[in-house]
Amino acid sequence: MTKVFIVSLSLLLLSGCDTAPTTPPVQEHNNSSGFAGLGASNQGYAQASAENTLSFPLDHGPHPDFRIEWWYLTANLVDEQEQPLGLQWTLFRQAQQPPAAKPESATVWDAQQLWMAHIALSQNNNHRVAERFARGSNHVNTKSQAGVIAQPFRAWLDNWQLNSLTSSANADALDHLLLSAQATDKQGSFGYQLELTAEGPLVHHGIAGFSQKSADGQGSMYYSQPFYRVKGEVMLNNETIKVSGQAWLDREWSSQLLDAHQTGWDWFSLHLNSGARLMAFRLRGGGNNNTDYISGSWITSEGQLQPLGAADITLEPLDWTKVDGHNVPIRWRLTLAEQDLTVIVTAPETNRWMDTSVPYWEGAVNVTDANTEQAIGQGYLEMTGY
Repeated sequence: MTKVFIVSLSLLLLSGCDTAPTTPPVQEHNNSSGFAGLGASNQGYAQASAENTLSFPLDHGPHPDFRIEWWYLTANLVDEQEQPLGLQWTLFRQAQQPPAAKPESATVWDAQQLWMAHIALSQNNNHRVAERFARGSNHVNTKSQAGVIAQPFRAWLDNWQLNSLTSSANADALDHLLLSAQATDKQGSFGYQLELTAEGPLVHHGIAGFSQKSADGQGSMYYSQPFYRVKGEVMLNNETIKVSGQAWLDREWSSQLLDAHQTGWDWFSLHLNSGARLMAFRLRGGGNNNTDYISGSWITSEGQLQPLGAADITLEPLDWTKVDGHNVPIRWRLTLAEQDLTVIVTAPETNRWMDTSVPYWEGAVNVTDANTEQAIGQGYLEMTGY
């Protein structure tokens, strides 16, 4: 299994312009920093811990003292003929050096933060993916090519944008959003413009928002808005298609997300027909005898969260398939002991490989009751390090 480390996107620094390079950043093998370098030393950066306190709307915005961060949205949609579509929109931020390490000779051309964005739109065998990069400083403003502003909330890279439509002073900035993006590839243009309305509260994973990711204590600050109702349009195959459905937004920041020997993860975000939500993940390797680290959250329809540990969740891959040369598990058995629930999670379409700078699998999944075989939900699965 290959472990990948991104070399600080130096092509952006050398280009002297605000557009992304046509070739992806260089990748190097690194056997001591975990998947994608997320287990590298966090010295000099702020640390995620259970002592941190989430504060809104401030925490909707960027945390430049931490090394890595993302705003990650997935959606399960249907068109007017009830045919399913899947959607992803993600904005990543990566600090180039600890806050105190900025040299006195730094100029406006020095990038303190690097930004990367992914979008994907999928229906049946049609899986469209695009990626963009930008550079910036610790101080984002509305003229920046990429960035996030906490209030009024706005996250963007070029015209890939997630903007708050919330007007009430008493409402959360993420309660009502407008998502828009458009890209062009060899097959033509694709994109979407969607309105998202939250029908439940924000949920804080782990211990008051600190989500542990390894037995050694590495982790992240992590909260979600898993209750979005979605409506709008997608552009696909030279058509504008009206869609509706539900979406899940993850917010996470850290300076050392993984143990240095963890090789990747399997990450589930599931909407159940009962109204409950489930987030579960398996971080592979890194523990004693190379054991996996398993954690998650059971979220009631009212938004009450119950943290789940390894004793509460069983994740078992059942079937594997080869996608773009990578063997990935596309059918799982997931058991929740306390909820007396065992489900089968299956990817109806397997060609959802994200051929981006750090490649991974990301796609919609169906959830069925393992005993009755009845459909009881849907969601998204992300798998890295395969």
